[in-house]
This record gives sequence, C-alpha cells and structure tokens, in this order.
Amino acid sequence: MSGEDPVLTRQDGNILIVTINRPTRRNAVDREAALALYDVFKAFDADDALSVTILTGTGGNFCAGADLQAVAAGKGNPVRPDGDMGPMGPTRLELSKPVIAAIEGYAVAGGMELALWCDLRVVSDTARFGVFCRRFGVPLIDGGTIRLPRLIGASRATDLILTGREVGPDEALAIGLANYAAPAGHALDRALQLANDIAAFPQTCMRTDRLSAMRQWSLDMDTALKAEVAGGLDVLKSGETLKGATAFTKGKGRHGAF
Repeated sequence: MSGEDPVLTRQDGNILIVTINRPTRRNAVDREAALALYDVFKAFDADDALSVTILTGTGGNFCAGADLQAVAAGKGNPVRPDGDMGPMGPTRLELSKPVIAAIEGYAVAGGMELALWCDLRVVSDTARFGVFCRRFGVPLIDGGTIRLPRLIGASRATDLILTGREVGPDEALAIGLANYAAPAGHALDRALQLANDIAAFPQTCMRTDRLSAMRQWSLDMDTALKAEVAGGLDVLKSGETLKGATAFTKGKGRHGAF
C-alpha cells in the first residue's frame, strides 16, 4: 500500500497489523478511513489464516476520533441507526477473533471508542485517553457509552463522560481502561508479543469462551449459563479438548508452562 492510504495492513505470521495512516490529522477518521477499517476487519474475520489483529496508528498517535474538519465541511462519517458499520467503521462488528489495540499518544473521542471496541489495550507511556468530543458537542455513537461503563464501572465512566478529562496511562491501567503497559514507542512490540501468545492457544476453545463472555451482557443468568454450556459442548465435539488433555498427560503445559 502507498503512504497515502488511510489504513495500512501487514501480516506477521497469523497476526494482522492494521494501522490508521492519517498522521497529519493525528489519525482522525474520515469517511474513507472508516470504510477502509470496516472492510479490513470484515476480511480479517473471514480469513482462516489469521488469528489475532492489532490496531494501531502512525506518527505517535492511535486515533484522535472523527475528523472534525470533514464534519465541518459536511463530509462527516455516515451515522445510521442500524447496520453493522459504525461511524468510525468497525465499532458495531462482533468479530469471532480478538483485536488488540496498541496505543501511543492520543486515543480520544471516537478514537477512544475504537480502543474500547478492541478486546485488549496495550498503552505506552505517551498514551492519553479522554472523551475530548465533550468540548465540541460531538456525541459518543460508536459504543462508548456502553463499553466504557462495562469496562471500568458506572461511576468512573460517568466521570469521564461528563468531564471529558484526560486520562494518562497510569490511571488507565489502574481503572481497567488499559490492560498492559509498554515504554514509549513500544506499544506495538508488546501487543505483538501478546498476540502471538494468544494465537498459540487452541483457537476453537479460546474463541468460544471469548464470545460467551461478550454475549452474556444481554442475557439473564440462566440463559447465559445454557449458552456457555452449548458453546462448550461444541468445543468438546471438535476434538480440541481431547487433543489438549492427551498432550497434558504427556507433560505439556504443567507447572504453568505453555
């Protein structure tokens, strides 16, 4: 891809690295970038050769949200009440495989919503979160008002949503907004290590447990438990569990070694 493409991709084994490439806008997402992100993640989910994706940004920033210059010019991202494409692109997709955000610099407004959509967030010392769109009358419409309370709890989420204040990496880690830390410039390196660790596990079981954890929010306890068992039975039928148990009897994975 050329340097002018709004979204770049490269493959590292069975890991796909997706990079928002609009550094002069701090990787703010316009209509073209949103569509590109959506297409990339749809293709990732359908590709059996890929196990994990990392989402990151160029130029020392993750994503500064929607491109407000495009919005002011009447060329903002489409906002529709239905369909599986959000204004920032993939934020309404339920993927069958995990996505890790590797965050340097700003992950604010819609960029924070993109990070919340990911399964895990690796932050460098430069990372900064915040509902900065509070300052400009731009609403959270890419799942932010839903995913943020689910991740960090209602009280903390309400604080961030009402005040729009900046959150640094230490606080992000302390409140569960971020999962892993890295030195400045090394968020992608740490995310790649994490992605390879996840990709090395038996995938059917891992993906089934992940989806159960994601889908249980809308279910009552009894329905959620039945759904968990149904997914688990599919894993058992796949033969993956028997294969793992056999490997265990031969000494693999004991005493914390994987």
